[in-house]
Formats: sequence, C-alpha cells, structure tokens
Amino acid sequence: MNPERPRLAFLISLIAGILILTGGLFTSMVAILLQITGFESANAQVTWPGTLGSGVGLFEFGVRLMGVVGIFAGIIVILAAVMLVKRPKKRSTWGSLIILFSFFSIYGAAMGGFGIGLILGLIGGILAVTWKPKKNIANQRTTKTGNLEV
Repeated sequence: MNPERPRLAFLISLIAGILILTGGLFTSMVAILLQITGFESANAQVTWPGTLGSGVGLFEFGVRLMGVVGIFAGIIVILAAVMLVKRPKKRSTWGSLIILFSFFSIYGAAMGGFGIGLILGLIGGILAVTWKPKKNIANQRTTKTGNLEV
C-alpha cells in the first residue's frame, strides 16, 4: 500500500523552485551580457578588492552574486520539495526550508522567480508544514471495551 504523501505541497513547491531557479539563471545571464557588452556603470572604475583590476565593477559583481544566490535558492527549494515526498515524516523541516529559501530568493532570483516563485514557495512551504496524514480507521482494531488500539 502506498503511504500518503503531501502531493499538493510537493507540486506547488516544485513549480516554485523551478521558477526561482529560472529567475537565478536569468539574472546570471544578465550579468554575463553586461560584461560582454562592456556596460559601464557608475562604479565600473572601482573593482572588487582582490581582483587586481579585472574590470568587473561592483555593479556587475552584485548582479553576478544575485544570480548565484537565486540559483542556490532554487536548487534548495527543488531538493526540499523532492525530500518532502521521499520523507514526509520530516515535512516541517522540508516545509521550513522551502519557506526560508523562497523568501531568500527575493534577493537573487529576479525578485523571487519573477514574483510568482516566491508566492508559490511560501504557499507550498506552508502547506507542507501544516499537512497531516489522514488516519486510516480501517487499519485500527477496537477492543471489547471500545478503546482503539494503535
């Protein structure tokens, strides 16, 4: 018999993770295009400490960092969604990770996976945390006194 799993929370969280990952990849592509096109920002003359004048300004570095944060948050949300189905007993842990990294994605994944990924991640995480398996009364036995045995 297939055990009950939080499928709706999984599906919503998985879609959120894909959107967040897509937003992070989009942000990274923007950073690459900024560097390829030679975009000059107001901070282009100031390079990040330790780069020895590599030409990557603070603005371009910030956009790159935002892309990496978005990709990382998207991967964590997807992994937590998969683990939600694999190990539903730890649903509060996986749901909390989904909520945390969905919120964290607002800093790096094109506003949290274009805004929709953030909202779906929060909904999926809340559904995961609040999900409880239904009790199967058919599997419980009653004693002669009427007490339920578990």
